Amino acid sequence: MSSSVIVFLVLSMLLSTGACVNFTDVFKSSWAPDHIAVVGDQVTLTLDNTSGCGFESKIKYLFGKASAQIKLVEGDSAGTVIAFYMSSEGANHDELDFEFLGNVSGEPYLVHTNVYVNGTGDREQRHSLWFDPTADFHTYSFFWNHRTIIFSVDEIPIRVFTNKEEKGVPYPKNQGMGIYGSLWNADDWATQGGRVKTNWSHSPFVTTFRSFEIDACDLSGEDIAAAGAKCGKMAQFLWDKPAMKGVEKSKKHQFKMVQSKYLVYDYCKDTARFTQMPKECLY
Repeated sequence: MSSSVIVFLVLSMLLSTGACVNFTDVFKSSWAPDHIAVVGDQVTLTLDNTSGCGFESKIKYLFGKASAQIKLVEGDSAGTVIAFYMSSEGANHDELDFEFLGNVSGEPYLVHTNVYVNGTGDREQRHSLWFDPTADFHTYSFFWNHRTIIFSVDEIPIRVFTNKEEKGVPYPKNQGMGIYGSLWNADDWATQGGRVKTNWSHSPFVTTFRSFEIDACDLSGEDIAAAGAKCGKMAQFLWDKPAMKGVEKSKKHQFKMVQSKYLVYDYCKDTARFTQMPKECLY
Protein backbone atom coordinates (compact mmCIF):
# COMPACT_ATOMS: atom_id res chain seq x y z
CA MET A 1 0.00 0.00 0.00
CA SER A 2 1.44 3.38 -1.01
CA SER A 3 2.20 6.06 1.58
CA SER A 4 -0.32 8.43 -0.08
CA VAL A 5 -3.11 5.90 0.32
CA ILE A 6 -2.14 5.33 3.96
CA VAL A 7 -2.39 9.08 4.53
CA PHE A 8 -5.88 9.06 3.03
CA LEU A 9 -6.99 6.14 5.21
CA VAL A 10 -5.79 7.87 8.36
CA LEU A 11 -7.40 11.16 7.42
CA SER A 12 -10.67 9.42 6.54
CA MET A 13 -11.16 8.71 10.24
CA LEU A 14 -11.67 12.42 10.87
CA LEU A 15 -15.32 13.48 10.97
CA SER A 16 -16.85 16.91 10.55
CA THR A 17 -17.69 19.01 13.58
CA GLY A 18 -21.13 20.28 12.59
CA ALA A 19 -24.30 19.84 14.59
CA CYS A 20 -25.70 16.30 14.51
CA VAL A 21 -29.39 16.19 13.68
CA ASN A 22 -32.16 13.68 14.23
CA PHE A 23 -33.39 12.43 10.86
CA THR A 24 -37.11 12.57 11.56
CA ASP A 25 -36.82 16.06 13.05
CA VAL A 26 -35.11 17.51 9.99
CA PHE A 27 -36.11 15.32 7.03
CA LYS A 28 -39.21 13.80 5.47
CA SER A 29 -39.91 11.38 2.65
CA SER A 30 -40.13 13.04 -0.76
CA TRP A 31 -41.29 9.91 -2.63
CA ALA A 32 -41.94 6.20 -2.05
CA PRO A 33 -41.94 6.24 1.78
CA ASP A 34 -42.53 2.49 1.80
CA HIS A 35 -38.98 2.08 0.43
CA ILE A 36 -37.43 4.08 3.30
CA ALA A 37 -36.70 2.62 6.74
CA VAL A 38 -35.49 4.65 9.73
CA VAL A 39 -33.91 2.72 12.58
CA GLY A 40 -32.13 4.79 15.20
CA ASP A 41 -29.83 7.18 13.37
CA GLN A 42 -29.66 5.02 10.24
CA VAL A 43 -31.84 5.60 7.18
CA THR A 44 -32.04 2.78 4.63
CA LEU A 45 -33.15 3.45 1.05
CA THR A 46 -34.23 0.58 -1.20
CA LEU A 47 -34.54 0.32 -4.98
CA ASP A 48 -36.40 -2.53 -6.67
CA ASN A 49 -38.14 -2.93 -10.02
CA THR A 50 -41.20 -1.09 -8.70
CA SER A 51 -39.59 2.07 -7.33
CA GLY A 52 -36.67 3.92 -5.88
CA CYS A 53 -37.12 6.47 -3.10
CA GLY A 54 -35.95 9.75 -1.67
CA PHE A 55 -36.03 12.17 1.26
CA GLU A 56 -35.70 15.93 1.68
CA SER A 57 -35.12 18.42 4.46
CA LYS A 58 -38.14 20.24 5.85
CA ILE A 59 -36.42 23.62 5.57
CA LYS A 60 -33.92 25.28 3.26
CA TYR A 61 -30.49 26.68 3.97
CA LEU A 62 -28.39 29.53 2.60
CA PHE A 63 -24.64 28.97 3.11
CA GLY A 64 -22.99 26.63 5.56
CA LYS A 65 -21.95 23.00 5.73
CA ALA A 66 -23.95 19.79 5.43
CA SER A 67 -22.69 16.23 5.58
CA ALA A 68 -23.83 12.64 5.90
CA GLN A 69 -22.18 9.28 6.28
CA ILE A 70 -23.22 6.90 3.49
CA LYS A 71 -22.60 3.23 2.79
CA LEU A 72 -23.14 2.53 -0.91
CA VAL A 73 -24.86 -0.40 -2.61
CA GLU A 74 -22.76 -3.56 -2.46
CA GLY A 75 -22.02 -5.91 -5.34
CA ASP A 76 -23.29 -5.36 -8.86
CA SER A 77 -24.94 -1.95 -8.65
CA ALA A 78 -24.73 -1.09 -12.35
CA GLY A 79 -27.47 1.29 -13.48
CA THR A 80 -28.23 2.61 -10.00
CA VAL A 81 -27.56 6.10 -8.69
CA ILE A 82 -27.35 7.22 -5.06
CA ALA A 83 -27.72 10.98 -4.76
CA PHE A 84 -26.87 13.30 -1.88
CA TYR A 85 -27.46 16.88 -2.92
CA MET A 86 -28.65 20.39 -2.13
CA SER A 87 -31.17 22.14 -4.36
CA SER A 88 -33.56 25.06 -4.55
CA GLU A 89 -36.84 24.82 -6.46
CA GLY A 90 -38.07 25.82 -9.90
CA ALA A 91 -36.67 25.84 -13.43
CA ASN A 92 -33.98 28.37 -12.50
CA HIS A 93 -32.82 26.43 -9.48
CA ASP A 94 -29.37 26.19 -7.90
CA GLU A 95 -28.03 22.74 -7.04
CA LEU A 96 -24.94 21.02 -5.63
CA ASP A 97 -24.70 17.30 -6.42
CA PHE A 98 -23.00 14.20 -5.17
CA GLU A 99 -24.13 11.29 -7.36
CA PHE A 100 -22.64 7.85 -6.86
CA LEU A 101 -22.78 5.92 -10.11
CA GLY A 102 -23.33 2.20 -9.74
CA ASN A 103 -20.71 -0.22 -10.99
CA VAL A 104 -20.26 -3.72 -12.27
CA SER A 105 -18.81 -5.93 -9.54
CA GLY A 106 -15.06 -5.50 -9.35
CA GLU A 107 -15.02 -2.07 -10.99
CA PRO A 108 -14.68 1.17 -9.03
CA TYR A 109 -17.60 3.33 -7.97
CA LEU A 110 -17.51 6.77 -9.58
CA VAL A 111 -18.43 9.93 -7.66
CA HIS A 112 -20.14 12.39 -9.99
CA THR A 113 -20.37 16.02 -8.85
CA ASN A 114 -22.14 18.94 -10.50
CA VAL A 115 -22.97 22.58 -9.82
CA TYR A 116 -26.16 24.20 -11.15
CA VAL A 117 -26.65 27.96 -11.14
CA ASN A 118 -29.96 29.47 -12.25
CA GLY A 119 -31.03 26.18 -13.81
CA THR A 120 -27.83 25.54 -15.76
CA GLY A 121 -25.51 22.66 -14.89
CA ASP A 122 -23.08 20.94 -17.29
CA ARG A 123 -20.26 21.41 -14.77
CA GLU A 124 -19.52 17.76 -14.11
CA GLN A 125 -16.49 16.15 -12.56
CA ARG A 126 -16.03 12.46 -11.80
CA HIS A 127 -13.66 10.89 -9.32
CA SER A 128 -12.79 7.36 -8.31
CA LEU A 129 -12.17 6.75 -4.60
CA TRP A 130 -9.20 5.50 -2.58
CA PHE A 131 -11.35 3.04 -0.62
CA ASP A 132 -14.27 0.66 -1.09
CA PRO A 133 -17.35 2.82 -0.37
CA THR A 134 -19.56 -0.27 -0.01
CA ALA A 135 -17.55 -1.81 2.84
CA ASP A 136 -18.17 0.88 5.43
CA PHE A 137 -19.59 4.35 6.00
CA HIS A 138 -17.75 7.42 4.75
CA THR A 139 -18.54 11.10 5.17
CA TYR A 140 -19.59 13.24 2.20
CA SER A 141 -19.83 17.00 2.72
CA PHE A 142 -20.81 20.27 1.09
CA PHE A 143 -19.27 23.54 2.24
CA TRP A 144 -20.82 26.66 0.71
CA ASN A 145 -20.28 30.35 1.30
CA HIS A 146 -20.01 33.58 -0.71
CA ARG A 147 -16.54 32.74 -1.92
CA THR A 148 -16.37 29.05 -2.63
CA ILE A 149 -18.09 25.67 -2.75
CA ILE A 150 -16.09 22.65 -1.55
CA PHE A 151 -17.08 19.01 -2.01
CA SER A 152 -15.28 16.75 0.49
CA VAL A 153 -14.98 13.04 1.21
CA ASP A 154 -13.96 12.21 4.78
CA GLU A 155 -12.95 15.87 5.17
CA ILE A 156 -10.62 15.59 2.16
CA PRO A 157 -11.55 18.17 -0.51
CA ILE A 158 -12.13 16.60 -3.91
CA ARG A 159 -13.64 19.55 -5.76
CA VAL A 160 -13.63 23.34 -5.42
CA PHE A 161 -15.92 25.75 -7.29
CA THR A 162 -14.77 29.32 -6.72
CA ASN A 163 -16.87 32.47 -7.01
CA LYS A 164 -15.74 34.19 -10.23
CA GLU A 165 -18.59 36.63 -10.61
CA GLU A 166 -16.10 39.41 -11.39
CA LYS A 167 -15.29 37.40 -14.55
CA GLY A 168 -18.96 37.10 -15.52
CA VAL A 169 -19.44 33.59 -14.12
CA PRO A 170 -22.74 33.05 -12.26
CA TYR A 171 -22.51 31.78 -8.68
CA PRO A 172 -25.22 30.37 -6.39
CA LYS A 173 -25.80 32.83 -3.56
CA ASN A 174 -29.42 33.99 -3.60
CA GLN A 175 -31.53 30.82 -3.36
CA GLY A 176 -31.98 28.71 -0.25
CA MET A 177 -31.43 25.03 -0.89
CA GLY A 178 -32.91 21.95 0.72
CA ILE A 179 -30.87 18.83 1.48
CA TYR A 180 -31.88 15.66 -0.36
CA GLY A 181 -31.01 11.99 -0.64
CA SER A 182 -32.28 9.38 -3.07
CA LEU A 183 -31.69 6.00 -4.69
CA TRP A 184 -33.01 5.45 -8.20
CA ASN A 185 -32.57 3.64 -11.50
CA ALA A 186 -30.64 5.55 -14.17
CA ASP A 187 -29.40 2.76 -16.41
CA ASP A 188 -29.83 4.99 -19.46
CA TRP A 189 -26.61 6.82 -18.47
CA ALA A 190 -25.20 5.90 -15.07
CA THR A 191 -22.84 3.02 -15.85
CA GLN A 192 -20.48 3.22 -18.82
CA GLY A 193 -22.72 5.79 -20.46
CA GLY A 194 -25.77 3.52 -20.28
CA ARG A 195 -24.14 0.52 -21.95
CA VAL A 196 -24.51 -1.57 -18.77
CA LYS A 197 -28.10 -1.90 -17.59
CA THR A 198 -29.54 -2.62 -14.16
CA ASN A 199 -29.70 -6.33 -13.40
CA TRP A 200 -32.95 -6.61 -11.47
CA SER A 201 -32.13 -10.17 -10.40
CA HIS A 202 -29.75 -8.51 -7.92
CA SER A 203 -32.43 -6.29 -6.42
CA PRO A 204 -33.35 -5.00 -3.97
CA PHE A 205 -30.47 -2.52 -4.00
CA VAL A 206 -29.87 -0.93 -0.61
CA THR A 207 -27.93 2.08 0.63
CA THR A 208 -27.75 3.49 4.15
CA PHE A 209 -27.31 7.08 5.37
CA ARG A 210 -26.49 8.07 8.94
CA SER A 211 -24.85 10.77 11.11
CA PHE A 212 -26.29 13.81 9.36
CA GLU A 213 -24.57 17.03 10.39
CA ILE A 214 -25.79 20.51 9.45
CA ASP A 215 -24.08 23.77 10.37
CA ALA A 216 -25.87 26.18 8.07
CA CYS A 217 -28.07 29.25 8.04
CA ASP A 218 -31.65 28.04 7.90
CA LEU A 219 -34.44 29.97 6.23
CA SER A 220 -37.21 28.72 8.48
CA GLY A 221 -39.64 31.14 10.04
CA GLU A 222 -42.35 33.42 8.78
CA ASP A 223 -40.13 36.18 7.41
CA ILE A 224 -38.08 34.36 4.76
CA ALA A 225 -36.81 37.62 3.27
CA ALA A 226 -35.40 38.75 6.60
CA ALA A 227 -33.83 35.34 7.17
CA GLY A 228 -32.24 35.50 3.74
CA ALA A 229 -30.81 38.93 4.47
CA LYS A 230 -29.41 37.61 7.74
CA CYS A 231 -27.79 34.65 6.01
CA GLY A 232 -26.44 36.88 3.27
CA LYS A 233 -24.39 39.15 5.51
CA MET A 234 -20.70 38.54 5.08
CA ALA A 235 -18.67 37.18 8.00
CA GLN A 236 -21.64 36.94 10.33
CA PHE A 237 -21.25 33.19 10.65
CA LEU A 238 -18.31 30.86 11.13
CA TRP A 239 -18.45 29.59 7.55
CA ASP A 240 -18.16 33.13 6.15
CA LYS A 241 -15.20 34.33 8.18
CA PRO A 242 -12.30 35.56 6.02
CA ALA A 243 -10.29 32.46 6.94
CA MET A 244 -12.94 30.31 5.23
CA LYS A 245 -12.41 31.78 1.77
CA GLY A 246 -11.18 28.50 0.28
CA VAL A 247 -9.42 25.21 0.94
CA GLU A 248 -7.51 25.27 4.21
CA LYS A 249 -3.75 25.45 3.79
CA SER A 250 -3.31 22.12 5.58
CA LYS A 251 -5.64 20.42 3.09
CA LYS A 252 -4.30 21.87 -0.16
CA HIS A 253 -1.84 19.01 -0.68
CA GLN A 254 -4.69 16.52 -0.19
CA PHE A 255 -6.77 18.31 -2.80
CA LYS A 256 -3.89 18.29 -5.29
CA MET A 257 -3.33 14.59 -4.68
CA VAL A 258 -6.99 13.80 -5.33
CA GLN A 259 -6.94 15.83 -8.53
CA SER A 260 -3.82 14.08 -9.79
CA LYS A 261 -4.67 10.50 -8.78
CA TYR A 262 -8.46 10.17 -8.70
CA LEU A 263 -10.00 12.68 -11.10
CA VAL A 264 -11.27 10.73 -14.13
CA TYR A 265 -13.37 13.40 -15.85
CA ASP A 266 -13.37 17.20 -15.79
CA TYR A 267 -15.72 19.21 -17.98
CA CYS A 268 -13.10 21.96 -18.16
CA LYS A 269 -10.84 19.59 -20.10
CA ASP A 270 -13.51 18.22 -22.45
CA THR A 271 -12.62 20.01 -25.68
CA ALA A 272 -14.70 17.56 -27.72
CA ARG A 273 -17.82 18.54 -25.81
CA PHE A 274 -17.25 22.29 -25.65
CA THR A 275 -16.17 24.18 -28.76
CA GLN A 276 -15.92 27.19 -26.45
CA MET A 277 -14.93 26.45 -22.88
CA PRO A 278 -17.19 27.70 -20.06
CA LYS A 279 -15.92 30.97 -18.64
CA GLU A 280 -15.02 29.53 -15.25
CA CYS A 281 -12.60 27.12 -16.96
CA LEU A 282 -10.55 29.98 -18.43
CA TYR A 283 -9.35 31.50 -15.15
